[in-house]
Amino acid sequence: MPDSQLLRCGPFSHHYSRRLLPRLLGCTAMTLLVALVALNTGDVAISLAQTLRLLVQPDASAHSFILHQLRLPRVALAMLAGGGLGLAGLILQTLVRNPLASPDTLGVTAGASAGALLWLSFFSLQYGSAPLPYAAMGGAACAVGLIFLLSWRSGLTPLRLILTGVGVSALAGAVVTLVLVFSPLTTTFSAWIWLSGSVYAATWDKVLRLLAVYVWALPVLLFLARYLKTLQLDDALATGLGVRVQPLRVLLLLSCVVLSGGAIAQVGAMAFVGLIAPHLARLVVRNGFFGQAYVTVCSAGSMVVIADLFARTLFRPADLPAGIFVALAGTPFFLWLLIRQRT
Repeated sequence: MPDSQLLRCGPFSHHYSRRLLPRLLGCTAMTLLVALVALNTGDVAISLAQTLRLLVQPDASAHSFILHQLRLPRVALAMLAGGGLGLAGLILQTLVRNPLASPDTLGVTAGASAGALLWLSFFSLQYGSAPLPYAAMGGAACAVGLIFLLSWRSGLTPLRLILTGVGVSALAGAVVTLVLVFSPLTTTFSAWIWLSGSVYAATWDKVLRLLAVYVWALPVLLFLARYLKTLQLDDALATGLGVRVQPLRVLLLLSCVVLSGGAIAQVGAMAFVGLIAPHLARLVVRNGFFGQAYVTVCSAGSMVVIADLFARTLFRPADLPAGIFVALAGTPFFLWLLIRQRT
Protein backbone atom coordinates (compact mmCIF):
# COMPACT_ATOMS: atom_id res chain seq x y z
CA MET A 1 0.00 0.00 0.00
CA PRO A 2 1.51 3.40 -0.99
CA ASP A 3 2.46 5.73 1.88
CA SER A 4 0.99 8.85 0.29
CA GLN A 5 -2.40 9.56 -1.16
CA LEU A 6 -3.64 12.39 -3.36
CA LEU A 7 -6.70 14.23 -2.00
CA ARG A 8 -8.68 16.33 -4.48
CA CYS A 9 -11.34 18.98 -3.80
CA GLY A 10 -12.28 20.90 -6.94
CA PRO A 11 -9.23 22.77 -8.25
CA PHE A 12 -7.23 22.00 -5.05
CA SER A 13 -5.19 18.86 -4.47
CA HIS A 14 -2.91 17.76 -1.65
CA HIS A 15 -0.59 14.78 -1.07
CA TYR A 16 -1.47 13.14 2.25
CA SER A 17 0.86 10.72 4.05
CA ARG A 18 -0.77 7.85 5.95
CA ARG A 19 1.89 8.13 8.65
CA LEU A 20 1.22 11.84 9.25
CA LEU A 21 -1.98 11.61 11.30
CA PRO A 22 -0.61 9.21 13.99
CA ARG A 23 2.46 11.43 14.35
CA LEU A 24 0.38 14.57 14.72
CA LEU A 25 -1.85 12.86 17.29
CA GLY A 26 1.23 11.69 19.22
CA CYS A 27 2.63 15.24 19.17
CA THR A 28 -0.70 16.62 20.41
CA ALA A 29 -0.79 14.08 23.26
CA MET A 30 2.76 15.00 24.33
CA THR A 31 1.92 18.70 24.30
CA LEU A 32 -1.20 18.17 26.43
CA LEU A 33 0.82 16.03 28.86
CA VAL A 34 3.44 18.79 29.24
CA ALA A 35 0.69 21.36 29.84
CA LEU A 36 -0.97 19.15 32.49
CA VAL A 37 2.32 18.59 34.33
CA ALA A 38 2.94 22.36 34.32
CA LEU A 39 -0.56 23.00 35.64
CA ASN A 40 -0.37 20.67 38.63
CA THR A 41 3.26 21.41 39.61
CA GLY A 42 4.34 24.39 41.70
CA ASP A 43 4.56 25.73 45.25
CA VAL A 44 1.05 24.36 45.79
CA ALA A 45 0.78 20.87 44.30
CA ILE A 46 -2.54 19.95 42.70
CA SER A 47 -3.23 16.32 41.86
CA LEU A 48 -3.85 15.32 38.26
CA ALA A 49 -7.43 14.24 38.98
CA GLN A 50 -8.18 17.52 40.76
CA THR A 51 -6.59 19.51 37.95
CA LEU A 52 -8.79 17.80 35.36
CA ARG A 53 -11.89 18.30 37.51
CA LEU A 54 -11.19 21.99 38.15
CA LEU A 55 -10.52 22.59 34.46
CA VAL A 56 -14.02 21.35 33.67
CA GLN A 57 -15.79 22.60 36.82
CA PRO A 58 -14.08 25.63 38.39
CA ASP A 59 -15.20 26.50 41.92
CA ALA A 60 -14.40 29.08 44.62
CA SER A 61 -11.53 27.10 46.20
CA ALA A 62 -7.94 28.32 46.44
CA HIS A 63 -6.79 25.55 44.09
CA SER A 64 -9.25 26.71 41.45
CA PHE A 65 -7.94 30.30 41.75
CA ILE A 66 -4.33 29.13 41.46
CA LEU A 67 -5.17 27.00 38.45
CA HIS A 68 -7.34 29.44 36.48
CA GLN A 69 -5.80 32.80 37.40
CA LEU A 70 -2.11 31.97 37.89
CA ARG A 71 -1.03 28.78 36.10
CA LEU A 72 -3.42 28.43 33.16
CA PRO A 73 -2.71 31.92 31.69
CA ARG A 74 1.01 31.29 32.20
CA VAL A 75 0.91 27.97 30.33
CA ALA A 76 -1.33 29.44 27.59
CA LEU A 77 0.96 32.44 27.10
CA ALA A 78 4.04 30.20 26.99
CA MET A 79 2.38 27.92 24.42
CA LEU A 80 1.25 30.81 22.21
CA ALA A 81 4.51 32.76 22.37
CA GLY A 82 6.64 29.66 21.80
CA GLY A 83 4.40 28.53 18.95
CA GLY A 84 4.62 31.92 17.22
CA LEU A 85 8.41 32.08 17.53
CA GLY A 86 8.75 28.48 16.31
CA LEU A 87 6.50 29.06 13.29
CA ALA A 88 8.39 32.23 12.38
CA GLY A 89 11.63 30.23 12.57
CA LEU A 90 10.28 27.47 10.32
CA ILE A 91 9.16 30.01 7.69
CA LEU A 92 12.49 31.83 7.79
CA GLN A 93 14.52 28.60 7.47
CA THR A 94 12.41 27.54 4.50
CA LEU A 95 12.49 31.00 2.92
CA VAL A 96 16.27 31.56 3.08
CA ARG A 97 17.08 27.85 2.63
CA ASN A 98 19.36 27.88 5.65
CA PRO A 99 18.91 25.68 8.77
CA LEU A 100 20.57 28.34 10.94
CA ALA A 101 18.00 31.01 10.08
CA SER A 102 15.67 32.13 12.86
CA PRO A 103 14.19 35.37 14.21
CA ASP A 104 17.33 35.60 16.40
CA THR A 105 19.97 35.22 13.70
CA LEU A 106 18.14 37.42 11.17
CA GLY A 107 17.81 40.40 13.51
CA VAL A 108 14.02 40.24 14.00
CA THR A 109 14.32 39.46 17.73
CA ALA A 110 16.94 42.14 18.33
CA GLY A 111 14.88 44.72 16.41
CA ALA A 112 11.75 43.86 18.37
CA SER A 113 13.72 44.02 21.62
CA ALA A 114 15.07 47.47 20.74
CA GLY A 115 11.59 48.78 19.92
CA ALA A 116 10.04 47.32 23.07
CA LEU A 117 12.87 48.53 25.31
CA LEU A 118 12.62 52.06 23.91
CA TRP A 119 8.93 52.06 24.85
CA LEU A 120 9.49 50.46 28.27
CA SER A 121 12.28 52.85 29.20
CA PHE A 122 11.03 56.20 27.92
CA PHE A 123 7.28 56.05 27.21
CA SER A 124 5.64 53.35 29.37
CA LEU A 125 5.42 55.51 32.51
CA GLN A 126 3.53 58.19 30.60
CA TYR A 127 1.43 56.16 28.14
CA GLY A 128 1.19 52.70 29.77
CA SER A 129 2.23 49.30 28.41
CA ALA A 130 -0.74 48.65 26.07
CA PRO A 131 1.12 49.88 22.93
CA LEU A 132 4.14 47.66 23.77
CA PRO A 133 3.29 44.97 21.14
CA TYR A 134 3.13 47.65 18.45
CA ALA A 135 6.48 49.07 19.58
CA ALA A 136 8.03 45.58 19.39
CA MET A 137 6.54 44.92 15.95
CA GLY A 138 7.65 48.39 14.84
CA GLY A 139 11.21 47.60 15.96
CA ALA A 140 11.14 44.25 14.17
CA ALA A 141 9.73 45.91 11.02
CA CYS A 142 12.51 48.54 11.12
CA ALA A 143 15.10 45.76 11.37
CA VAL A 144 13.57 43.86 8.44
CA GLY A 145 13.25 47.11 6.44
CA LEU A 146 16.95 47.79 6.99
CA ILE A 147 17.74 44.23 5.90
CA PHE A 148 15.74 44.79 2.69
CA LEU A 149 17.47 48.11 2.05
CA LEU A 150 20.98 46.72 2.51
CA SER A 151 20.52 43.38 0.74
CA TRP A 152 18.39 44.45 -2.25
CA ARG A 153 20.23 44.23 -5.58
CA SER A 154 17.64 43.79 -8.33
CA GLY A 155 15.91 41.41 -5.91
CA LEU A 156 16.64 39.46 -2.72
CA THR A 157 18.73 36.33 -2.44
CA PRO A 158 18.71 34.00 0.60
CA LEU A 159 22.47 34.36 1.17
CA ARG A 160 22.42 38.18 1.17
CA LEU A 161 19.36 38.16 3.44
CA ILE A 162 20.98 36.06 6.15
CA LEU A 163 24.37 37.83 6.00
CA THR A 164 22.71 41.24 6.23
CA GLY A 165 20.44 39.92 8.99
CA VAL A 166 23.43 38.96 11.12
CA GLY A 167 24.83 42.49 10.75
CA VAL A 168 21.49 44.15 11.54
CA SER A 169 21.11 41.88 14.58
CA ALA A 170 24.46 43.11 15.91
CA LEU A 171 23.42 46.72 15.28
CA ALA A 172 20.09 46.26 17.09
CA GLY A 173 21.93 44.58 19.98
CA ALA A 174 24.09 47.69 20.29
CA VAL A 175 20.95 49.87 20.34
CA VAL A 176 19.52 47.68 23.14
CA THR A 177 22.68 48.17 25.20
CA LEU A 178 22.60 51.93 24.59
CA VAL A 179 18.95 52.14 25.66
CA LEU A 180 19.73 50.20 28.85
CA VAL A 181 22.58 52.58 29.70
CA PHE A 182 20.45 55.70 29.31
CA SER A 183 17.15 54.31 30.64
CA PRO A 184 15.89 55.42 34.09
CA LEU A 185 16.96 53.19 36.99
CA THR A 186 13.30 52.51 37.81
CA THR A 187 12.81 50.63 34.55
CA THR A 188 16.29 49.15 34.01
CA PHE A 189 15.70 46.07 36.17
CA SER A 190 12.31 45.27 34.60
CA ALA A 191 13.84 45.80 31.16
CA TRP A 192 16.65 43.37 32.01
CA ILE A 193 14.12 40.73 33.16
CA TRP A 194 12.12 41.30 29.98
CA LEU A 195 15.26 40.87 27.83
CA SER A 196 15.92 37.49 29.49
CA GLY A 197 12.50 36.22 28.38
CA SER A 198 9.90 35.39 31.01
CA VAL A 199 6.22 34.51 31.30
CA TYR A 200 6.14 35.72 34.89
CA ALA A 201 2.95 37.66 35.75
CA ALA A 202 1.09 36.26 32.75
CA THR A 203 -2.56 37.31 32.62
CA TRP A 204 -5.54 36.51 30.42
CA ASP A 205 -5.25 40.05 29.00
CA LYS A 206 -1.77 39.23 27.67
CA VAL A 207 -3.03 35.93 26.23
CA LEU A 208 -5.91 37.68 24.44
CA ARG A 209 -3.63 40.45 23.14
CA LEU A 210 -1.27 37.87 21.63
CA LEU A 211 -4.19 35.91 20.18
CA ALA A 212 -5.48 39.11 18.56
CA VAL A 213 -2.11 39.61 16.84
CA TYR A 214 -2.08 36.02 15.57
CA VAL A 215 -5.65 36.26 14.26
CA TRP A 216 -4.45 38.95 11.84
CA ALA A 217 -1.32 37.08 10.75
CA LEU A 218 -2.42 33.44 10.45
CA PRO A 219 -4.91 33.77 7.54
CA VAL A 220 -2.21 35.51 5.47
CA LEU A 221 0.28 32.80 6.38
CA LEU A 222 -2.15 30.01 5.47
CA PHE A 223 -2.64 31.60 2.06
CA LEU A 224 1.08 32.15 1.41
CA ALA A 225 2.36 28.87 2.85
CA ARG A 226 1.47 26.90 -0.28
CA TYR A 227 4.12 28.90 -2.18
CA LEU A 228 6.93 28.11 0.30
CA LYS A 229 7.94 24.88 -1.45
CA THR A 230 8.24 26.70 -4.76
CA LEU A 231 10.35 29.43 -3.13
CA GLN A 232 12.89 26.77 -2.18
CA LEU A 233 13.68 26.40 -5.90
CA ASP A 234 16.05 28.65 -7.80
CA ASP A 235 14.51 32.12 -8.27
CA ALA A 236 14.54 31.89 -12.08
CA LEU A 237 12.87 28.46 -12.00
CA ALA A 238 10.21 29.64 -9.51
CA THR A 239 9.52 32.71 -11.66
CA GLY A 240 9.21 30.42 -14.69
CA LEU A 241 6.52 28.46 -12.83
CA GLY A 242 4.49 31.67 -12.48
CA VAL A 243 5.38 32.56 -8.88
CA ARG A 244 6.05 36.22 -8.04
CA VAL A 245 9.12 35.53 -5.95
CA GLN A 246 10.03 38.93 -4.52
CA PRO A 247 6.54 40.10 -3.38
CA LEU A 248 5.94 36.69 -1.76
CA ARG A 249 9.29 36.85 0.00
CA VAL A 250 8.49 40.31 1.37
CA LEU A 251 5.00 39.29 2.55
CA LEU A 252 6.29 36.16 4.28
CA LEU A 253 9.03 38.13 6.05
CA LEU A 254 6.45 40.68 7.22
CA SER A 255 4.29 37.81 8.54
CA CYS A 256 7.31 36.58 10.51
CA VAL A 257 7.69 40.11 11.90
CA VAL A 258 4.10 40.06 13.16
CA LEU A 259 4.43 36.56 14.70
CA SER A 260 7.76 37.08 16.42
CA GLY A 261 7.18 40.75 17.32
CA GLY A 262 3.84 39.95 18.97
CA ALA A 263 5.36 37.06 20.94
CA ILE A 264 8.44 39.02 22.02
CA ALA A 265 6.27 41.91 23.18
CA GLN A 266 4.51 39.62 25.67
CA VAL A 267 7.29 37.31 26.91
CA GLY A 268 10.51 39.12 26.00
CA ALA A 269 13.43 37.96 23.91
CA MET A 270 13.15 34.15 24.14
CA ALA A 271 16.27 33.09 22.22
CA PHE A 272 16.72 29.80 20.32
CA VAL A 273 13.03 28.77 20.28
CA GLY A 274 12.67 29.73 16.61
CA LEU A 275 15.89 27.89 15.78
CA ILE A 276 15.42 24.59 17.61
CA ALA A 277 11.72 23.82 17.18
CA PRO A 278 11.75 23.56 13.34
CA HIS A 279 14.60 21.04 13.52
CA LEU A 280 12.71 18.94 16.07
CA ALA A 281 9.69 19.07 13.75
CA ARG A 282 11.74 17.81 10.78
CA LEU A 283 12.81 14.79 12.84
CA VAL A 284 9.12 13.88 13.22
CA VAL A 285 7.73 15.01 9.83
CA ARG A 286 10.33 14.95 7.06
CA ASN A 287 8.24 16.47 4.25
CA GLY A 288 5.24 18.76 3.98
CA PHE A 289 5.06 22.28 5.39
CA PHE A 290 1.72 22.02 7.18
CA GLY A 291 2.70 18.88 9.11
CA GLN A 292 6.04 20.43 10.04
CA ALA A 293 4.30 23.67 11.05
CA TYR A 294 1.93 21.83 13.40
CA VAL A 295 4.76 19.90 15.09
CA THR A 296 6.87 23.07 15.26
CA VAL A 297 4.12 24.98 17.07
CA CYS A 298 3.57 22.10 19.53
CA SER A 299 7.27 21.53 20.23
CA ALA A 300 8.12 25.25 20.53
CA GLY A 301 5.21 25.83 22.91
CA SER A 302 6.21 22.80 24.98
CA MET A 303 9.82 24.04 25.13
CA VAL A 304 8.79 27.35 26.67
CA VAL A 305 6.35 25.64 29.09
CA ILE A 306 9.06 23.20 30.27
CA ALA A 307 11.61 26.02 30.61
CA ASP A 308 9.13 28.05 32.65
CA LEU A 309 8.37 25.01 34.82
CA PHE A 310 12.09 24.63 35.62
CA ALA A 311 12.41 28.39 36.15
CA ARG A 312 9.69 28.55 38.81
CA THR A 313 10.35 25.25 40.62
CA LEU A 314 14.12 24.51 40.63
CA PHE A 315 15.23 27.51 42.73
CA ARG A 316 12.24 28.18 44.98
CA PRO A 317 11.20 30.69 46.13
CA ALA A 318 12.98 32.53 43.30
CA ASP A 319 11.08 32.72 39.99
CA LEU A 320 13.77 32.91 37.29
CA PRO A 321 13.23 34.00 33.66
CA ALA A 322 12.34 31.00 31.46
CA GLY A 323 14.64 32.36 28.75
CA ILE A 324 17.67 31.29 30.83
CA PHE A 325 16.69 27.61 30.56
CA VAL A 326 15.78 27.88 26.87
CA ALA A 327 19.22 29.39 26.21
CA LEU A 328 20.94 26.66 28.28
CA ALA A 329 19.29 24.02 26.07
CA GLY A 330 19.64 26.03 22.85
CA THR A 331 23.34 26.86 22.96
CA PRO A 332 24.65 23.26 22.65
CA PHE A 333 22.02 22.57 19.99
CA PHE A 334 23.18 25.62 18.00
CA LEU A 335 26.82 24.47 18.27
CA TRP A 336 25.81 20.97 17.13
CA LEU A 337 24.10 22.49 14.08
CA LEU A 338 27.23 24.51 13.25
CA ILE A 339 29.45 21.42 13.53
CA ARG A 340 27.03 19.39 11.39
CA GLN A 341 27.09 22.13 8.72
CA ARG A 342 30.88 21.99 8.59
CA THR A 343 30.93 18.22 8.17
